Amino acid sequence: MTIDAAACTAALDRGETLPWSWYSDPAIAALEQERLFRRSWHYVGRTAQVAEPGQFFTCEAAGVPVVVTRDRTGTLNALVNVCRHRGAQVVHEDCGSRKTLRCFYHAWTYGLDGSLRKVPRGDREPSLDTTALGLHRASADTWGPFVFVHLDPQPAPLADTLGDLPALLADGGIDLTRMRFHSRVHYTIEANWKVAVENYLECYHCPVAHPGFSDVVDVSPDAYTLEVRPTFATHHGTVRATPRKTQYPVNGPVPAGQYHLLWPSLKANVHPGQPNLSLGPLHPTAPDRTTGYLDYFFGNDVDQDWITAMLAFDNQVGAQDTDLVESVHRGAASGAVERGRLLRNSEHTIEAFQRHVLNRLQET
Repeated sequence: MTIDAAACTAALDRGETLPWSWYSDPAIAALEQERLFRRSWHYVGRTAQVAEPGQFFTCEAAGVPVVVTRDRTGTLNALVNVCRHRGAQVVHEDCGSRKTLRCFYHAWTYGLDGSLRKVPRGDREPSLDTTALGLHRASADTWGPFVFVHLDPQPAPLADTLGDLPALLADGGIDLTRMRFHSRVHYTIEANWKVAVENYLECYHCPVAHPGFSDVVDVSPDAYTLEVRPTFATHHGTVRATPRKTQYPVNGPVPAGQYHLLWPSLKANVHPGQPNLSLGPLHPTAPDRTTGYLDYFFGNDVDQDWITAMLAFDNQVGAQDTDLVESVHRGAASGAVERGRLLRNSEHTIEAFQRHVLNRLQET
């Protein structure tokens, strides 16, 4: 499809949004999958899941099934989990340990590095070149205890995408070497993924929509700051001098909240108080549906009572955001209004995100 980049850029320059039709158009959704998500790094799991040779876990990246393995040489691999024979997903389990990857359909068998090892009746096919029929390779890389994959076998380094994010977390009191995994929480939102991202990117709505959050964090425009980095946007929120209510104990070695959105849709959240981090992506599954998950990590010494209180606080904010996002999508998808209007001093992070989307959709 053709993107009118000049008209969209002019609208953004005027403080207007991308067209609302882009939030319900299947053609735009397909283009976003191809040019945004299939050309980005994706957080998919933890190094602990593939710590030993033979271990694996399955995941998806931009709708593509992937299996991450630790092969017998200790190498971390990301392989497209699609059999080269007839397209079945080779590995069905979420995780485990194997010596080989054997397709359940016709028993084509691959090594943990993706090479094709065995084809039943292959000896009857003299022209069959098994060396060219290994699983397609993707790329795997790590950041601390986190595993990322990219569908390109030779992408730009993960470090280029992360930019200053590791340093910001460390400066804010998060030592990844002293964090333990707690749980993964899945969710579904009946809205376009961009609506969900844009809601996350601003706190203009916080005083109205998140009274509990605003009781703890000072959300006034001079105290709550937003900044745009080359590959992500960041919120910094300081604790109120005197919290209005005790939502959860906010005193501790993490003095402030920091909330990051790594383009296009990876959230990294830190609440003030004890060491904590939630990390997870948003996945577009349809123009009007988004799925996601958050992996929660806490410092080794954080007690369960604090964790329980903080998770209740976080769940409250998340439920409020879901209501907001689904309402926005219903309005945007109605066709009643062509575009929205941004407040450029309070929503400049949304403008940066929309320019990123526009730029990527123009790429070939």
